[in-house]
Amino acid sequence: MGIPPGSEEQAREFYTTALGFEEIPKPPHLAVRGGLWFRTGAHQVHLGIEPEFHAMERPHVALHVEGLAELRARLERHGVTIVEDLPLPGFRRFYAKDPFGNRLEFVEPEHKDTERPRVM
Repeated sequence: MGIPPGSEEQAREFYTTALGFEEIPKPPHLAVRGGLWFRTGAHQVHLGIEPEFHAMERPHVALHVEGLAELRARLERHGVTIVEDLPLPGFRRFYAKDPFGNRLEFVEPEHKDTERPRVM
């Protein structure tokens, strides 16, 4: 995903504090471009600096999480607006936006034995 130039600290605050992700170092040959990388469980989110930044409002990342209700409460404590959408059978989910307007979806199976949504 993209972020505007000079916004690394704001991104770091949101992704580490509000979401609880761990910042991981970019490889040195890529670090010269700026931006940030984060990890949570098996997921990584790479944020790149875009001089002509436009938020990803419709296309988005979807993260499979455990503890969706706790994550929701954590985001709300940090002032993040939660957006509900149409149901996805077998899953609980919501959307939120990062400080730059990039849309993020958080999905949790209603039952432990439910598989992740499949791309058809």
